[in-house]
Amino acid sequence: MTPDVAGAAPWRRLNPRMLAVTPLSGVIRLLPVAVVLLLTGQGDVVGRLWVPLGIAVLLVAGGVVRWRTTRYRITDERVELHTGWLRRQRRSVPRDRIRTVDLTAKLLHRVFGLSVVQVGAASGSASESSGLSLDAVSKAEADRLRRELLDRPRADLPAAPAPAPGEELARLRWSWLRFAPLTFSSIAGIGAVGAAGFNLFDDLGLDPRELPPVDDAAQRLTTAPLWLGIAVLALALLVVAVVGAVLLFAERWYDYRLTREAAADPDAAPGGTLRVKRGLLTRRSLSVSERRLRGAEVVEPLLLRAGRGAQCHALSTGLSRDAQGGALQPPVPRAEAHRVAALALREHPEEVTLAPLRRHPRAALQRRLTRAVGPAAAVVVLAFAAGWAVPLPWLGPASLALLPVAALLALDRFRALGHELTARHLVARQGSVQRRTVALQRAGVIGWTFRQSVFQRRAGLVEVEAVTAAGAGGYTVLDVSAPDGVALADAAVPRLLTPFLVPPGDVSDGGGGCRTGRG
Repeated sequence: MTPDVAGAAPWRRLNPRMLAVTPLSGVIRLLPVAVVLLLTGQGDVVGRLWVPLGIAVLLVAGGVVRWRTTRYRITDERVELHTGWLRRQRRSVPRDRIRTVDLTAKLLHRVFGLSVVQVGAASGSASESSGLSLDAVSKAEADRLRRELLDRPRADLPAAPAPAPGEELARLRWSWLRFAPLTFSSIAGIGAVGAAGFNLFDDLGLDPRELPPVDDAAQRLTTAPLWLGIAVLALALLVVAVVGAVLLFAERWYDYRLTREAAADPDAAPGGTLRVKRGLLTRRSLSVSERRLRGAEVVEPLLLRAGRGAQCHALSTGLSRDAQGGALQPPVPRAEAHRVAALALREHPEEVTLAPLRRHPRAALQRRLTRAVGPAAAVVVLAFAAGWAVPLPWLGPASLALLPVAALLALDRFRALGHELTARHLVARQGSVQRRTVALQRAGVIGWTFRQSVFQRRAGLVEVEAVTAAGAGGYTVLDVSAPDGVALADAAVPRLLTPFLVPPGDVSDGGGGCRTGRG
């Protein structure tokens, strides 16, 4: 391919081996349909297979058209991708907006030595908000693109050599498998696997209850006491959930490594790159430039916290918003999560996520109790009314157990509240069912949002949100006193809030909130 303009970067095509990967991926997805047609269809074999064969031919033709119509190039300023035949798309991402480069290689891609390059960009226009994806390039080309896009050497200097193998910050320990059953995502994955198995039996016209061993076991359970049947079913589900969660954990985090790679040109690109490599069947590699890193977050879901576990996430633009977006490690012991957060931010743990936090006023406890016990009391009243109307006399008294549970939840939420301003970071913690400790760089705060409901105003409390371009877009310090909230925002980013300061206790504009920021 020749450049469009003399001296411009040349256009490149995707690797020709994707001509085999794309149709094969579609054919593999068609195999269950072909099996069902063979087992349940009518007529001869050819007559039953003409539909999947026709689809396979279309997949091959579509793969050829996609390869012929997809081009990309990398200039000094932009990454451009042109795709489509009937519907053409032109996507262009400025290189200074690139925040992450994610390499993914599914099993079929790995067989052919290919990888998918996902470029994550900062939010700009709608076309740039999600970056772009190159599916697929060779493994060597993918690694070269990763380094090229994250490092921008100065034009007046010669090209730097490829960086040496990075400094290892963390690696997989198989003892962490004990945390696998304590994650909601893994247990939800077991439900998806079970649903897929049920659908397969349904497509094949089979009833699992009609299988001889299952039928005999069902008869024995029907003659046993009810409590025994419930216990056996609960135990079976627990075993399936634990085994499945461990298998999913192993597939997702096999050969996990967290490394820090030095920049190819430290003078032009200070800082390095955090790189997470993991996966068994699908190999994944996430690279986050430290220049674009705005903080770290330690997440402790309820079950994981009960097992004294946690997980660390990076705060940067260009990362996906799902549960694993920006994950720097699998679920690990709590101390390990705080250690990785400190290493990622190049700080002492007590300067970031383990910083001693200031307690919030007792008025915040009253709000937690009101918001937790109030709805629980309403449910108890409804339970007594329903138990009297049905009648179910045990329903009302049984619902009384909700009241102490709600009170304990409120107390736990209050104990979790805290914030602190360290030399370089704003540290805030909140939550009970999903406890989160955030260390956000003060330099990454681009604005403040103050919210104050009628009840907060009466209690003298305010909700302060630090607005940032990274992560969730904003991180909240819940229910601090109004003077402390204004002082916190003014101290975190000096001179940003000063022109907008209002008398203490009156941070609202009458509509429930006010906002200030910088471009």
